[in-house]
Amino acid sequence: MIFGFNAAEVFQIAVEIEENGRAFYEKAMAKIEDGEVRAIFKDLAQQEVEHKRKFQELKAQLPTEAAQSTVYDPNNESALYLKMMADGHVFRTSESVDTQIAKVQDAVDALRLAMEFEKDSVIFFLSMQDATEEEKGRRFIGLLVKEEQEHLRRLALQLKKMTH
Repeated sequence: MIFGFNAAEVFQIAVEIEENGRAFYEKAMAKIEDGEVRAIFKDLAQQEVEHKRKFQELKAQLPTEAAQSTVYDPNNESALYLKMMADGHVFRTSESVDTQIAKVQDAVDALRLAMEFEKDSVIFFLSMQDATEEEKGRRFIGLLVKEEQEHLRRLALQLKKMTH
């Protein structure tokens, strides 16, 4: 491990990613006509709001030491590295949501993009879990992963139903 990250930093990025996920699902609903996919996206948008709230609560419950740097970092390099990792996420910014939504032509496109979002979230959270040394923070981040994996499962089942 090059850098150690604290759980508070990870939860803040998780909050931002969940907000962008909500924006994606809501904007995608406006572009697709398939009623079943629209219903799934509506539900997932509501779940992203709930996840964001949950992640904010979990961040607030972290012990003080979970918000402290886990390594000597006088140049704030760990925060910069964390930001770089997060910036690679398909929906890290609201602009990236808008750019990707513009490419969506139908429900299958939207499902594939949603799956990319959820996969990126799982990978990001697993990476951050590995880089977090504080045990309670690691457990909390594990909760993030489980939530995103469930979304991915639902989306994959719907895509399979529509393409097979």
